[in-house]
Amino acid sequence: MHQAKVIVRHEVGLHARPAAQFVKLAKQFKSNITITAKGKTVNAKSMVLLLTLAVGKNTEIEVAAEGEDEQEAVTALVGLVERNFEE
Repeated sequence: MHQAKVIVRHEVGLHARPAAQFVKLAKQFKSNITITAKGKTVNAKSMVLLLTLAVGKNTEIEVAAEGEDEQEAVTALVGLVERNFEE
């Protein structure tokens, strides 16, 4: 398992468009990917579950992946968050 923590700095947090970008990228990997925030862990490939976390601006999340491309998955997803979802 590979995991990393990152702080969401996007103005609306991990909601709507940023969440859609996150899920789209997560689905490109074969590994099982989860995201943890506020003590709750969900499947990062599910838009509905991701939105249930209600991740706001300046919230720390943990991205974890387990599988054949786990390291690449975590690196890419953390990078997306650090680049503020390319906005």
